[in-house]
Amino acid sequence: MNRQKFAQIRMSTLFMGMLALSMQSGCVERRYTIRTNVPGTVVFVNGEELGPAPVSKSFTYYEPREIVLVADGYQTQKIIQPLKAPWYDNVLTDFFTENLVPWTIRDERQFYYEMYTAQEPASDDVLNRAEGLRSQGQLPPPERRQGFLGWLGL
Repeated sequence: MNRQKFAQIRMSTLFMGMLALSMQSGCVERRYTIRTNVPGTVVFVNGEELGPAPVSKSFTYYEPREIVLVADGYQTQKIIQPLKAPWYDNVLTDFFTENLVPWTIRDERQFYYEMYTAQEPASDDVLNRAEGLRSQGQLPPPERRQGFLGWLGL
C-alpha cells in the first residue's frame, strides 16, 4: 500500500472517530423535588403551579426560586430557595460538561419543608387592624405637585 492511500485511510478513520465522539456528546440533567410533611400540599414555584407535593421539575438555570406552599388548615409558606451551581458548572467548564463529556451528568436536588397548622388570629387583633385601615381610608389623599416638579415626582 502506498503512502498516499495509507494517509487517506488514516484521515478517514480519524474523521469517523471524531464524528462518533461528537455523536455521544455530554448532557447535564437538572431536577429538583419538593416534599412536605403534609401530603397534597399545593406547590407554586415562581408563580407557576407545579401540583401537589411531592413534586419534581427539571430546570436549566441555577438561580433562586420563590416557593409558595399552600395546604388547607396550614399556614401558607413563602420560601426563597437558593440553587447553587456545582463545581463543574461555571464559566470555564460549562461548555465541556454540556457538550463534550461522553456521559450524562445528573444533578438532583431534594427540598423538604415542614408545614405548621394555621392559628386563628384573635378577634381583637382583627378588629384593631380593621379600625386602623378604616381611619387611614378616611384621610384625604396627599396633594399632588403640578408642573415640572410633579413630573419628576418631587
